Amino acid sequence: MEPSGLEPEPPLTVEDGVDSARFRTILGHFATGVTVVTGHGPSGPSGMAANSFTSVSLDPPLVLVCMAHSSSTWPAIRDTGHFAVNILGEHQEETCRRFGARTGDRFEGVGWGPGKTGSPVLHEAIAFVDCVIDAEHEAGDHIIVVGRVVDMGQPAEGGPLLFWRGGYAQLGQ
Repeated sequence: MEPSGLEPEPPLTVEDGVDSARFRTILGHFATGVTVVTGHGPSGPSGMAANSFTSVSLDPPLVLVCMAHSSSTWPAIRDTGHFAVNILGEHQEETCRRFGARTGDRFEGVGWGPGKTGSPVLHEAIAFVDCVIDAEHEAGDHIIVVGRVVDMGQPAEGGPLLFWRGGYAQLGQ
C-alpha cells in the first residue's frame, strides 16, 4: 500500500531487466564532478568529457574513469598507455559541451600544455591528475580504466562544474 498522497512507483524492472531510463533518472540524483580525459591520438591531442571518475587508492595513488565501449576517442588514447583527467571548474560548461560533442575540433580555443606523460593538461581546469594506465576491467557497456597517478596540479582556482539531474549545476555557496 502506498503512503497517502504519493503516486505508486513505476516497476523497477521491465521484462528483460532493470528499466534503463528509470535507472538513469534515479542515478541522476547523485551529483558528479565533470572531467575531460585527454591524451594523444594518431592525429594529435584527443579528449572526451567524462563524469564517471573517482579516487581508488592513496598508496599507490590510483584513480578510475569509465569509458564507453562505443567511444571512438578512448582507443586512440589507450594505445599511448597514459592519459590525464582534467577536473572542470564551474566556468567551463562550454568546454564540457565541446569535449562531449561527437564532431568538431575539441581543442580549438582551449589552452593546454603537455603533462608529465605528454597528455594534454587544460589551462583552465581547477585540477588535474596525469596517469599511466594500470589496469582495465570490462563492466557492461563500459571499461573501467585504473590509472596510476604520476603527476597532479591545480592550474586554476574556482568551484567545480557538477552534473546533476541531467544538467549542469554549481555549488550554492
